[in-house]
Amino acid sequence: MPASPSTARAINDRLALRLLQQDGPLTASQLKTSTGLSRPTVADLVERLQRAGLVRVVGESDSRRRGPNARLYGIAADRAHLAALDVRTDSVAVVIADLLGATLAEATLPIDGDTPDRPAVQQAVAAVERTARSAGPAPLHSVAIGAPGLIDPASGELRDTAGLPSWHRGLVKELQRRLPATVVVENETNLAAVAEHRTGAALDRDTFALLWLGHGIGAAVMLDGALRRGASGGAGEIGFLPVPGTTRVPSAADCEGGFHSLAGSAAVLDLAAAHGIEARGPAGTGQAREPGAASAVRAALADRGPRGEAFLSDLAGRIALGAASVVAVLDPGCVVLAGEVGRAGGDVLAARVEERLALMSPLPTEVRAGALGGGAVLRGAVLAAREAAQDALFAPGDGA
Repeated sequence: MPASPSTARAINDRLALRLLQQDGPLTASQLKTSTGLSRPTVADLVERLQRAGLVRVVGESDSRRRGPNARLYGIAADRAHLAALDVRTDSVAVVIADLLGATLAEATLPIDGDTPDRPAVQQAVAAVERTARSAGPAPLHSVAIGAPGLIDPASGELRDTAGLPSWHRGLVKELQRRLPATVVVENETNLAAVAEHRTGAALDRDTFALLWLGHGIGAAVMLDGALRRGASGGAGEIGFLPVPGTTRVPSAADCEGGFHSLAGSAAVLDLAAAHGIEARGPAGTGQAREPGAASAVRAALADRGPRGEAFLSDLAGRIALGAASVVAVLDPGCVVLAGEVGRAGGDVLAARVEERLALMSPLPTEVRAGALGGGAVLRGAVLAAREAAQDALFAPGDGA
């Protein structure tokens, strides 16, 4: 059946808004060219979106002609604000952004491991509210939280997971209760994959696997441009993957003995010490707290001698073990080594992993270094919050 006039308007408005968000500001003529719509249709939709407060005139093009045809239209980015959170075991990092994703304010709150749940939650919520106020008076519309652990695919709630602080779940519930905003929760590694896909190392890939190499180990799967979370939200819990080279197998409650025991930060530091590579332990605080493994990799790259080469070769072999299992099941064609360790290793480590992987798997697989490091989770959370806001605020028909 042909679309009704109201449905057609909604589709056209959504298309124009997405173009303005991605490529704007644009003139009406540029919108006409990009959408393929007629000039009167574009004029009508621009007027509707202006009345709804979604777009505004933000300047004029460089064209010699002036007047209505030269007006540049852009998203009304200050209509509402977004919040992105990266929740770690010992910290909460917050970014407040406008509707285009531009950072307006940010803060990091360290949380001591001995802090009881309720004070930890209250401190974190206060940090979010304080940072939001410092960004300006616009209302907080959407909040996206990146956290370790499993997200229930049915309820969207963070599940109680052994080994992770219980205040994480309390924080999510308290933000949902106190903030006049949409609150969404996503696994941190999934958000990193979204960020690397949209703005990082996987821009040209709609299908790839991401290995998060940081304090811990995780994976994310992007197939045909969509995240695959699994039946219980646990796709990518690669730390539990049984692999050769460990002294035992993991259990349902403990990933020791799994891939985590080979490629987690503590294991990488032990490997570095065995090769005589001097590396400091975790540095910094909060979201900027870098795992010692990243320091070890940089030290090996700077060594330029047999010790550094041997360490990098052994580390590449370990990472390739985990990657080979992912490749054998999914055949993603590309694996991104993300997180602080992946970024520290850069193209050198990625090339070594690709070489080792080619010896284990008949499936051709490119291995790339992540471009965003530890900041990928926050960047992905900003993108998730922006999408949630777009679905609500930018839904044509809401006063348009």
